[in-house]
Amino acid sequence: MTATIPAASTPAPPVPAPPGRRLDMKRRSIPYWLSLAGAAWLIVLFLIPLISGLIVSLMTGNPETGYTLTWNWGVYARIFTGAGSQYGTFLVRSLWYGAASTVLTIVVGYPLAYFIAFRVRERWKSPLLMLVLLSFLVSFVIRTDMWAFFLAPQGPVLSALHDLGIVSKGFRILGTPSAVIGGDTYNTLAYMVLPIYVALERIDGRILEAADDLYANRRQVFFRTVLPLSRAGIFAGVLLVFITNVGDPVNAALLGGSGTYVFGQAIQDAYLTNQQYNVAAALSTVLMVVLGVIMFVYARTAGTENIEDLV
Repeated sequence: MTATIPAASTPAPPVPAPPGRRLDMKRRSIPYWLSLAGAAWLIVLFLIPLISGLIVSLMTGNPETGYTLTWNWGVYARIFTGAGSQYGTFLVRSLWYGAASTVLTIVVGYPLAYFIAFRVRERWKSPLLMLVLLSFLVSFVIRTDMWAFFLAPQGPVLSALHDLGIVSKGFRILGTPSAVIGGDTYNTLAYMVLPIYVALERIDGRILEAADDLYANRRQVFFRTVLPLSRAGIFAGVLLVFITNVGDPVNAALLGGSGTYVFGQAIQDAYLTNQQYNVAAALSTVLMVVLGVIMFVYARTAGTENIEDLV
C-alpha cells in the first residue's frame, strides 16, 4: 500500500482590522506622537543637564589639571560639615526668603486677580492684565537695579522720608532682608496673579448665584466657594514663585548685603569666581533635591487634582 502524505495546510491570511478599529487606534496614538516634541525637549534641556550636573559633582580636580570622575560622594558631606562651611545657613536663608516672598505675592496678588476677574468690566480685563505684565518688557536685572536706585540712602524715596522727618538719617532699606524679599515679591508678582486669575475666571457664575440664593453672605461665598475653587491657581502660583525666588541670586546681590547672602549666590560664586565646578554642581543638585522634596510634600498636602484646568 502506498501511504498518502497529506498536503501541507496553508496558513489563513490575517484578518485585517475593521476600518473603525484602525481609525480608533490612530486617534489614540495621536497624543503620544504629539508628546514626542515635548519629551525630546525635556530630555535634551532637563534630563541630560541634570545627569551631567550630578556626574560633575562627583568629580575631583581643578580647572588647570582637569577633572576626573572618581565618584566622590563625600563632597556632599564636606560642603555642609566642613570647617567654616556656611552653606547650610545660606540654604535656610534662601528658603526663608522664598517662603516670605511667596506669602507676600499671595497677599498682594490674590486681591488683584480677584478684582480683575469679578469687579472689572470685560473690556478692561485685558488692559489691566497687560499692566501686570508690563514690567516684563524690561530686563529683570534692570528692574532690580532701578529698585536699588530708588531705595538707596540718597535715593528719592528715603530722601523724601528724611525731609519729612518720618525716618531717621541712619535708616536704610538696602542691604536688609526686607529689601531682598521685597525685590523677590515685585519681580514674581505676575507669576502669582496670572494663574489665580485664570482659576477665578473659570468659576461658573451660576455657582455664586446659587450661594447667594442660599442666603450666604459675601464672606461665606468667598471662603466656602471662591477660595476652594481657585486653589489650583494658588498651587500653580506657589510653584512658580517659590522655586524662582529660592534659587535667585540677583535680588540678593543688588538689593542685599553681606548678611543676605543666599544659596544662589553661593552656586554662582563657586562656578564663576572660585571655579570649583564640582562644588557648584553639588550645590545645585542639593538645591534641586530640597526643592523637589518640598514641592512633593506641598503637592500631597494642597492637592493637585484641578491643576490640569489651568492648561
